[in-house]
Amino acid sequence: MLNHLLLPVAILLSGIAAAQDSTDVETYPLRHYQTQRVVGDAPLIDGSPTEAAWDAVEWSGDYMQFEPNPGDAPTQQTFFKILYDDRNLYVAYRCLDSQPELIEQRMGRRDQFPGDWVEMNIDSYHDKRTAFSFTVSASGVKSDEFVSNDGNNWDSSWNPIWETRTQLDSAGWTAELRIPLSQIRFSAGDDQVWGIQSTRRDFRMDERSIWQPRSRNASGWVSRFGELRGLRNLRPRRTLELQPYVVAQRSTYPAEEGNPFADGTDNRVSAGLDARVGITNDLTLDLTINPDFGQVEADPGALNLDGYQIFFREQRPFFVEGQNIFDFRLSPAEAGGRHTSDQIFYSRRIGGSPHRSVSSDAGRRYYVDQPVNTTILGAAKFSGKTASGLSVGLLQSITERELATIDLAGERSETVVEPLTNFQVGRVQQDFRGGDTYVGAILTGVQRSLGEDPELDFLHRQAYSGGLDFTHRWNDRSWYVAGNTVLSSVSGSRESILRTQTGFEHFFQRPDADHLSVDSTATRLNGSSGMLKVGNLGGNFIFETGATWRSPGFEVNDIGFMRNADEINYFGWAARRWQQPFSIFRRFQVNGNVYTTLDFGGNLLGQVFNTNSHANFTNFMRAGTGFSYVHYRASKTDLRGGPILRQSPGYEYFGYVTSDNRKKATVGAQGYQFRTFDGTQVEGSISLFFNWQPLDAASVSISPSYSTFARADQYVAQPGAAGNKTYIVGAVDQRTFSTTVRLNYNLTPDLTVQYYGQPFISRGRYREFKRFSGAGLADRFAERFIPYAAEEVQYDAESGRYSLGPGEGHTVNDPNFSFIQFRSNLVVRWEYLPGSELYLVWSQGNTASGEPGDRLLHSLGRNVFSEDVRNNFLLKATYRWLR
Repeated sequence: MLNHLLLPVAILLSGIAAAQDSTDVETYPLRHYQTQRVVGDAPLIDGSPTEAAWDAVEWSGDYMQFEPNPGDAPTQQTFFKILYDDRNLYVAYRCLDSQPELIEQRMGRRDQFPGDWVEMNIDSYHDKRTAFSFTVSASGVKSDEFVSNDGNNWDSSWNPIWETRTQLDSAGWTAELRIPLSQIRFSAGDDQVWGIQSTRRDFRMDERSIWQPRSRNASGWVSRFGELRGLRNLRPRRTLELQPYVVAQRSTYPAEEGNPFADGTDNRVSAGLDARVGITNDLTLDLTINPDFGQVEADPGALNLDGYQIFFREQRPFFVEGQNIFDFRLSPAEAGGRHTSDQIFYSRRIGGSPHRSVSSDAGRRYYVDQPVNTTILGAAKFSGKTASGLSVGLLQSITERELATIDLAGERSETVVEPLTNFQVGRVQQDFRGGDTYVGAILTGVQRSLGEDPELDFLHRQAYSGGLDFTHRWNDRSWYVAGNTVLSSVSGSRESILRTQTGFEHFFQRPDADHLSVDSTATRLNGSSGMLKVGNLGGNFIFETGATWRSPGFEVNDIGFMRNADEINYFGWAARRWQQPFSIFRRFQVNGNVYTTLDFGGNLLGQVFNTNSHANFTNFMRAGTGFSYVHYRASKTDLRGGPILRQSPGYEYFGYVTSDNRKKATVGAQGYQFRTFDGTQVEGSISLFFNWQPLDAASVSISPSYSTFARADQYVAQPGAAGNKTYIVGAVDQRTFSTTVRLNYNLTPDLTVQYYGQPFISRGRYREFKRFSGAGLADRFAERFIPYAAEEVQYDAESGRYSLGPGEGHTVNDPNFSFIQFRSNLVVRWEYLPGSELYLVWSQGNTASGEPGDRLLHSLGRNVFSEDVRNNFLLKATYRWLR
C-alpha cells in the first residue's frame, strides 16, 4: 500500500520546500476608528449624511487598493463615518468619483452585489474569525452576509433587518446605513473594541480598495481587520422577531380518466410561523412551524449512469440561513474527486421524498395518491457565540408520518410510506489563542417511529454519528494543520442492516474483498472516518497535503451525504501565484495536484496527476486550462457488488474563457474531455453562457450545455443467483443537453421579477453487449470481457427485453432511455416593509420519456412543452414583526 503513496509524496516535497522559503507577505500597521454616541437627533437615513449628528465624528479615508494593484492608491477615494446609540449603529459613506456620470447603477435582487458598491464588515465579537457584512450598491440594492472561518465562508442567506439609502451628486455618491444592534451579536462591556473592514468596488475599473491594508499573499480576512473604538456602555439587545405567513396554492394538470386522485386541479391554503428569540445576549433560538418553501427555485435536471447519489444544494431559507454553523465536511474540496460534497449533516434529508413508493396500476383500476415530499411539522435552531469564544449550534426537526391513499375499484385504504422521524444536530466550537486555534465537536441523530409498520423494516430505526475536528494556525496564520474524526452507528432490523451492507455505498458482498463479509444476522453497523491535512497559504508559493479515510462500515446517509465508504484518499497540491499585475496579466496562478485512492484491503483504485493554470488579464478577460494524466483507475462499484473492475488509463483536459464582465454583454465558454488510451471510454462537455444587461434594472442570461458519454463497459444487469452471477455490460452512447434561462427585472430595489427555466434531455443507446470474464484486474480491456455474438443477442419488442447468450441464456430489460424534463419558476417578490415580503409564483414542471431512437433536440422539442405540464400558482404573504 505504501508504495502507491511514495511517488505522490515525493512530488509534493518540492512544493513544501518552496512554501517554507516564502516570505512575500507585506505587513501594515493596525488602523482604528474612534466613534461617538449620538447626541440629540439621530441621523435621518436618506442617503445624504448632512445631519448635525454626523459632525461629532471625523471622516476616515486613505483606502488602499486590494485589486488589481495591491498597495497602490485607489483610482477614487472613499470615506466613512460611524455613530451609535442604544439601539442602532449608523454608517455614512462618501464615495468620490471624478466622472459621476459613469457610476454603474445596476439593479439586482438582494445579495447580488450589482455595479458600484461599498461594504462594511463588523467583527462585533472581536474573535478574529467571524463578522457581519453589510453592502449597499450605488443603486440602493442591499447585500448582507455572515462571515465565518476567518473569511473562508461567506453566508449570503443571512438576511437581517436594516435600512439604507443612497444619493448621487456632482462629487460621486453617498450612502447612509442604519443597522439595529439587535441584528448583530456582541457581548456586554463598558468600553468595547470591535474589528472592522470596509471595501469599495469601482465597477468600471474592476478595482477593489480596502480601509485596513492587507497583503494579497496573507492568509485570513477577519483576523486582519482594523479596530472600531469608542463603544461605551453598550448593552446587547435581545431580539424577538415573529414572521407569520399565509399561502394559497392552486395546481392544474391533465386529468386522468378513471383516476379519482387526478381530476385536473388541486387547491391548498395553509399558514405557519417563523420566529427568532434572543435567549441571552449571545444565543438565539430560531423556530419554524409548518414551513412552506413554495417560492424556492426548482432543482436543475441531472442524470448519471455511475450509480452515485446526485448532490443538490439546499435552497430552503430556514435550512440555508446559518448553515455554516453545522458545516462539517468529511473531505476538503482540495481532496478532489467525487467526495468533495460529502458531509456529516445534509439538511435536504429533512423533508425529502418518502422512502417507500407505491405505484398506480390503471389496468387493475388501482390508483394511489402519494405525497411527493415529507411534511416538516416544525424545526428549531439554537445558535450563537459567547464572549469566551464558544460557538454553539443545535437543530431539531420533526417530520410527519406520511400515508399513501389507495383506491381499488372505488374502495379506499391507506398504507404508510414514511414514518414519524426526529432529526437532531449539535455543533460546538471553542476558540483558543485569539482564534488561531479551534477545537470542535458534532453529534447527529435520527430516530424513526417504525412501530407496527412492517412495510418500513428496510429503514434504519436509529442512526447516530459523532465527530471531533480542529484547526491550528501559526506563523501569522500562514501555516495550518487541521483534521477531523467521525464515528457512525446505524441500527434496525436485520433487513435494514443487510440492505445497508449490500447497498451501493458499501457492497460487502464483493467476492474478491477478503477484508469484507456480509453478516445477515446483524442489527447494527458501525464505522469511522477521518481527515488530516497540513498546508501553507502565505506568500507566493502555497501548498496543502493530507489524507482522508472511511472504514467499510461508515454510514451517515440518514442525515448526511456520503457517496462511498471503504476508501483511503491521499491528496496534495502546490501552487505558484502572481498577485501583482505583470505583462498581460492582472493575476496568474499555476497549480499541481496528485490524488491516490485505495480501499481498506490495500487495492489501488486510482492515481491521478494534474496541472492547471488560471489567469485574469489586463483587458479584464479570464481564462484557465488544465491537464490530467490518469495513471490508474479501478472501480469497486462498476459491477454493482461484483469484483473490482480495472478501467483503462487515459487523460483529460479542460479550458474556459470569459469576457469582460463589466460590459453590458458578457460571454463565456468552457469545455472538457476525458479519453482512455485504448478508446474504450470517451466523454466530453461544452458549456456556453451569455449575460446581457440591456438596462440597469434588467438582465438576461442563457447557459446552454451539451455533453457526451461513450463507454464500452457500462453496467446493464447481473442475472443469476448469488455466487453464480453473470455481470453484463454494454457499450453506451449517452447525449445530454440542457439550457438554463434567467430573466431579472427590478422595478425598485425591493420589488423584483425573476424567471428561471431549464429544459433538459438525456438519451442513452446501448449496443455490443458483453459479459464479465472474471479477470477484473487484467491489463487489456479484451481480457476483462467476453462479447456476445450477433446471433446471441435477440430483442423482443413486445416485452421490451433482450435475450443474451446461447440456449435460454439471460434476459435483461431494454437499457435504452430518453429522459426529458422541464422546470421553470416565475417569481414576483415585493419587500413591502423591511423583512416583510409578498410572493407571487408561477411554476411549471413536466417529466417525460422520449424515444431513444429519436434525434436529441427533436425529442426534446416534441416532449418538453407537451400537454402533460403541471402548473402551480402560489400567493404567499409574510409579515415580520421586530421588537
